[in-house]
Amino acid sequence: MAVAASGKWSLGGCQLGAGGSQRAVRSAEARPRFVEGSIVRIFMENFLTYDVCEVRPGPSLNMIVGANGTGKSSIVCAICLGLAGKPSFIGRADKVALFVKQGCLKGVVEIELSKTPDNIIITREIQVVNNTSTWFINRKPTTLKTVEEQIAALNIQVDNLCQFLPQDKVGEFAKLSKIELLEATEKSIGPPGMYQFHCELKNFREKERELENLCRDKTNSLEKMKQRIERYKQDVERYHERKRHLDLIEMLERKRPWVEYENVRQQHEEVKQRRDQAKEELKNLKEMQSPVTKKIQETEEHFKSLDMKIRDKAAEIKDTSQKCKQKQDSLEMKDKQIEEINQALRMKKDEEMDRQRKIHNTHKMIEDWKNELDKMVVCENLQPQTDAVNNELKKLQEERANIDSDISDLTAEKMNQEREKNRLIDRLGQLNNIMNMKEENLKGRFRDTHTALMWLRKNKDKFKRKVCEPIMLEINMKDNRHSKYVENHISANDMRAFVFESQEDMEMFLVEMRDHQKLRVNAVCAPAESCAESLPSRPIEELHRYGFFSYLRELFDAPHPVMSYLCSNYRVHDVPVGTEKTRNMIERVIQETKLKQIYTAEEKYIVKVSAYTNLTLSTNISLRAAQFLTSSVDTDERRQLENQQQDISNMLKSLDMRLTTLLERQKHLERRDNELRQQKKELLERGNRRRQLESKIGVKYDSLRQLEQDAINLEKESQLANVKIKEINTEKAKLVTELMHLIKNCISLNILKADLVLQSATVAAEKSRLESEYKAASVQLRAAEQQFHELDDRKRVLTENCKELLKKARQVCKLSPDQYLPKEFQTAFQALPTTLEEIDAFLNEEKNRASCFTGLNASVVEEYNKQTQEIQQLTDYLEEKKNELDNYKQNISQVKERWLNPLKKLIEQINEKFSNFFSSMQCVGEVDLHVENEEEYDKYGIRIRVKFHSSTELHELTPYHQSGGEKSVSTMLYLMALQELNRCPFRVVDEINQGMDPMNERRVFEMVVKTACKESTSQYFFITPKLLQNLTYNDKMTVLFVYNGPFMLEANKWNLKAFCRRRRRLGRMDEQ
Repeated sequence: MAVAASGKWSLGGCQLGAGGSQRAVRSAEARPRFVEGSIVRIFMENFLTYDVCEVRPGPSLNMIVGANGTGKSSIVCAICLGLAGKPSFIGRADKVALFVKQGCLKGVVEIELSKTPDNIIITREIQVVNNTSTWFINRKPTTLKTVEEQIAALNIQVDNLCQFLPQDKVGEFAKLSKIELLEATEKSIGPPGMYQFHCELKNFREKERELENLCRDKTNSLEKMKQRIERYKQDVERYHERKRHLDLIEMLERKRPWVEYENVRQQHEEVKQRRDQAKEELKNLKEMQSPVTKKIQETEEHFKSLDMKIRDKAAEIKDTSQKCKQKQDSLEMKDKQIEEINQALRMKKDEEMDRQRKIHNTHKMIEDWKNELDKMVVCENLQPQTDAVNNELKKLQEERANIDSDISDLTAEKMNQEREKNRLIDRLGQLNNIMNMKEENLKGRFRDTHTALMWLRKNKDKFKRKVCEPIMLEINMKDNRHSKYVENHISANDMRAFVFESQEDMEMFLVEMRDHQKLRVNAVCAPAESCAESLPSRPIEELHRYGFFSYLRELFDAPHPVMSYLCSNYRVHDVPVGTEKTRNMIERVIQETKLKQIYTAEEKYIVKVSAYTNLTLSTNISLRAAQFLTSSVDTDERRQLENQQQDISNMLKSLDMRLTTLLERQKHLERRDNELRQQKKELLERGNRRRQLESKIGVKYDSLRQLEQDAINLEKESQLANVKIKEINTEKAKLVTELMHLIKNCISLNILKADLVLQSATVAAEKSRLESEYKAASVQLRAAEQQFHELDDRKRVLTENCKELLKKARQVCKLSPDQYLPKEFQTAFQALPTTLEEIDAFLNEEKNRASCFTGLNASVVEEYNKQTQEIQQLTDYLEEKKNELDNYKQNISQVKERWLNPLKKLIEQINEKFSNFFSSMQCVGEVDLHVENEEEYDKYGIRIRVKFHSSTELHELTPYHQSGGEKSVSTMLYLMALQELNRCPFRVVDEINQGMDPMNERRVFEMVVKTACKESTSQYFFITPKLLQNLTYNDKMTVLFVYNGPFMLEANKWNLKAFCRRRRRLGRMDEQ
């Protein structure tokens, strides 16, 4: 293992230009022998990332390690292309010229292969100009075919995924069918001739099927020929009886044209009569159809007129209904005004009644005191104390009056605030209805997500941090017209995803939803460090000249975690939105702004830079219509309403507190008033009762005068209230009159509309009836026209046929055009059948009889001999093919035995190693031979079945069932199972460990080291960008480190020996 702190190994290698490699070599021990065909040296010049580089791998396991982009896979590409591989085998490019370093016209790849007695050096020069390659073997020019023959002789197969698995083809291994996997395994590790035996079996079986079909067809043909020759034998024996029938046949043939002519003439007359009838019927139908067409047009116009009137009435009804709603709202407002006036008047009446009661009580008290005064004598003077108590009582009364006024004002203010609060609650209810619409949309499209949402709202106390509802509910567009940009930018899966601030909360939520409730839901976690306030790469003002008006983030509002996630994953803070102006100058925008994503009015542009050509590539996609965000709540208005509601609630609490304070103060003043009165009473009792009574009477007179001054004119107040109510009632009456007028108008409009709808339905039914009649008549008319034309065409044809048949009949009887049929012919014809069917039957019968007697004719005898010879030839040919078929069956049996038995033994060995590898990982894996039909050799295949969890069954390895890591582990272990059985000189596996978890990666690495470092195995290349810590290594391993950077040493400055000395010296210093 090559490590900086080790003294046993030292680093060496070469580095030049943009890249290079370093390999670990032994300092003292001799290197093991290379397997024939393994790679001794790789040289690259102007190839991908390399200027000049030479790599010398070891004979066993070669670990090629380096960061991504340094050039590890470039070495794999060099191996493939240098050994006559095609670019498609790598999966990176389709032209070999694309592998030449950018800016160079020629690249060179040189591979030195181990071979006895001398190594083979294969050189490939790649020309960029015409995408061609020049080949050399041991520095001598050669052809591609010669190179391929040399490589095939060493059993090197860069097109076989079991031997050569590049980075871009790792995923395709699991996609191999069972048949393809069997062929790749046969080529890779099968004994010499196994794959050829398989191909021969498939070819033999195909030839066997062809021979079986051929023998079956020829047997049927032979049987038919034998039946035919039997008939020929009978014809020869009866040939001489033929002559007596020939004269009768001749006469029948003369009569036949005349009978045929007469039949056609009769048909002509019949068709002519039918044509005349069809012509008359066609004329009548055309005359009947004209009025129907006119009536349909009139009905169509009437229907359109009624439809226009219905739409007008509907518009009038809608307008009238809106006016009725306005009038009803006005009436409700008037009722509220009347109620307020009556409430004020009732308060005035209560106040006046209280004043009258106080005046009455005061008069009564004065009268009582005067009566008592008349009976009293003069007493001591307690007037000063009495005056003080009276003054305090007066102040208390004034304060009580002020408190009563304040309580009345606060009560009125509380009522106003409660009315305003109800109005805000109604408006918030309307906004919540919009949110309900969004939730219904979510429920209709993603029922599982809606179910999870309901659960979340009931269980929010289970989560440690904030959990946001699905993004489509949390996003509120500032302008619904811009919703299409946001929906086209955010994936549908994320639109219905829940957003968590805590990873632990998200995992708990997903376990509950997916595992317990079996719901298909999505969830994402906001970044730990908030990105919601991230700044764009440039101010939007700099982009205004290109037609951009905003970044995506400014088009909508969302909670802080949602905005942070969208900024982090979708960079909504840095994706601008433009207009049609942007679309018109898009090429300039892409070139000058260097933006990665751009939105115009109706399109989305994605801009990328090619890693090979450094060219800017752009793709555009038409924006799809918005589906989720079209109904949005004005968050500013909602927030403002909620703040107002909170303020009003706070105000109501404050008012309640003030009212409570005032009521308590009022009770306190009442108690103080009672105390003062009691005190005053005691003073009056202690002092001169007369003066007390006089003073009290004076005070009461003052109070009485004050009460009389505060008198309320209830009649006037009532009149004023009645006047206001009358005015309001007048307005109400006017509104009611207008409302009644509008309602009547609306009813009349609805009646008119219903009448018009009925008329429209009647006209539509009449129109449908007329169209049906017109359609039926049109069909009948077309049928009549067609019948007429057919009959007319038939008449013309029959006329011509009559002329031709008459001419033919005269020619048969050898008559001139003007000559009639002679009597001798007429007499002879009378004894013969009179119809064509009888004549044909009689003629055929006579001809058949005559033909039965042609067997002794020379041609019949010749044909008989010819058929006999063909039967003999076919018999011999059939016997030959049957022998050939037997030979093929025997060959198939022999080749099958030589192929199938070693194949089964080979697969058993693979299965044993594959199963052992899986067992060491506490998993189960099997490899077996899959056979559908033992005779169908092209259907044989290798089946890989794996089980990674004890609770599951064995499943076949497919591109879809297993995870990426499981497929990588299965692929790697299958290749390792082939390693010890391998007869190929080397194997290449590129970055197959990227999908594995650390535990599987460590286990697989240990198996690779153990298997690839055995004495009997071939060379192994394992490419990876990283390795786990504390792995197990072997002395036979070779580790090549690939570096890349601007500070690499040039090759002529690299001194391996000096570096090794320096490394040993540093090692000794570390030990000290």
